[in-house]
Amino acid sequence: MPKSLAKFVDMSNNKKTWIVIGIGVAGIIILAETHRRRRSRKSVREDFGAFIERLDIPPFPQPPPPAARLSLSGLTFAIKDVFDVKGYGTGFGNLEWKKTHEEAVKTAVVITSLLKNGATCVAKTVMDELGFGITGENIHYGTPTNPQMPSHIPGGSCSGSAVAVAAELVDFALGTDTTGCLRTPAAFCGILGFRPSHGAISTIGVLPNAQSLDVVGWLARDPAVLHRVGDVLLQVKIGEIRRSRRILFADDLFQLCKGPQQKSVYVVNQAPEHVNFGRYIATNVPSLKGFHEQFTSLQNGTTSLKALSTVMVLLQSHEFKTNHEEWVKSAKPRLGPNVSDRVLAAVNTTHENIKMFYKVRTEMRAALQSLLKDDGILVIPTIADPPLKLDSKVLSLEFQDRAFALLSIASMSGCCQVAVPLGKHNDTPISVSFIASHGADKFLLDTILDMYSSLQEHVGIVSNSLPLPDTNGNMDTSELLKEKGNAAYKGKQWNKAVNYYTEAIKLNETNATYYCNRAAAYLNFQHAEEDCSKAILLDKKNVKAYLRRGAARESLLYYKEAAQDFKHALVLEPQNKDASLAEKRLHKLLS
Repeated sequence: MPKSLAKFVDMSNNKKTWIVIGIGVAGIIILAETHRRRRSRKSVREDFGAFIERLDIPPFPQPPPPAARLSLSGLTFAIKDVFDVKGYGTGFGNLEWKKTHEEAVKTAVVITSLLKNGATCVAKTVMDELGFGITGENIHYGTPTNPQMPSHIPGGSCSGSAVAVAAELVDFALGTDTTGCLRTPAAFCGILGFRPSHGAISTIGVLPNAQSLDVVGWLARDPAVLHRVGDVLLQVKIGEIRRSRRILFADDLFQLCKGPQQKSVYVVNQAPEHVNFGRYIATNVPSLKGFHEQFTSLQNGTTSLKALSTVMVLLQSHEFKTNHEEWVKSAKPRLGPNVSDRVLAAVNTTHENIKMFYKVRTEMRAALQSLLKDDGILVIPTIADPPLKLDSKVLSLEFQDRAFALLSIASMSGCCQVAVPLGKHNDTPISVSFIASHGADKFLLDTILDMYSSLQEHVGIVSNSLPLPDTNGNMDTSELLKEKGNAAYKGKQWNKAVNYYTEAIKLNETNATYYCNRAAAYLNFQHAEEDCSKAILLDKKNVKAYLRRGAARESLLYYKEAAQDFKHALVLEPQNKDASLAEKRLHKLLS
């Protein structure tokens, strides 16, 4: 074989060899990556991405008999990455923070209280960095998977704590709430979330965001667990029991919602009072007027809510800057896009009129105390919008404004609030919140424990049987009360029906249908006649009102007047069989 040809063959063989080697290496890499991804997916399935770090901190020893069993024995909990645990780093949701700070030398007071009462701490959880987010996303640790809606955000900043509870990884979890950090993920993950009164629980050993707004709160699936944790952390005195309660619906706040949040009017099976909360605070928090000017295009009540949330954000920014400006500017940490904008705005802004922020906060607490007193509970939506899809590049201003308008109420007043899940609509969790005055934490926890079962029963009733004529959230509250009255009427619950129609009339005295429907539910014929007369004054073409008044008058033996009503109904509706039969019957009686 010529040398040139032999050389060509050798080169060809070498190329084939390298191709085979290349394919083999590529195959190994692909297999390794496949295994890595499988392990990653398995890890996410196991803890839903909720945990930063596994812990195993056992409870204090159980006292020997005959001492009673510790109240939290057998319960497990996880903690947000702001709580100090001796010997562990506290990361604030950010790797740079953890690297630039020493391990904790003491355990947070609140964790020690839980351990002393028998609970076991199992993990630290993912959070929005520095407690400044609302989505629950984290560029360092990833975003925990919302068990209720896996393709959507879990909400923040207590995202990992909420997911750990919702996924049944722990019995309860600790978090903090500044501007809604705990209530938002509770709503998005479909669980209970409790924000206690400001100052009610020790924050020693907890990283601060803004001390005037920060509280330590907790999340649970079971109202009994929520209550047991509250008994431990609030150190409630025995005998503090108040069973009577007033329920107040903030009608204007439900109108902020995109979803069918008015469903709660059906579910909360109480006879509520109604309040326009925006107008109430406009009147009773005079210092807000100084923040109204930039929102003059909005309605009066909405203006007050927007102003309140603006003060909350400014107060948070001011105190965060005081606490952490030096570290942010020296460490220059890598932050997620939605968090970065807010952190940089906080540390780079010089705040003026700071005393006014605190004055608004003081007036808000007084206003809520005056409204709620010792027995009042304000019912509002927890959050206005459904969870956003994951990796939403831009957090819209409208989403934040609607959220903070609701979340600022408890944050700025220091009142206690509990977020309560009310099932789903179109696979989206629905949450309503109960707010009680500052210091009424035990009263609020007792209320939820008392009402939770009936709330969930009514969720089922509403979902399966009651009509919701307007599911886009724009239905007037009076219309919802009418529908609830109709449901009671169909169930032959006459007194309940009358009560619901009466509440609807209080809200709208010019609706003939409400009077006409109440007349049908009345067992007193004289009351029925009076209501039908009012309905006819409002709507002279209301055939049902003439028929029902005729029936009432016939029962009262006013045959001539009854005959006239049936005749009038026939004039309006000549083919009406009921009117025709009644008119003939009365004609015979009169003749």
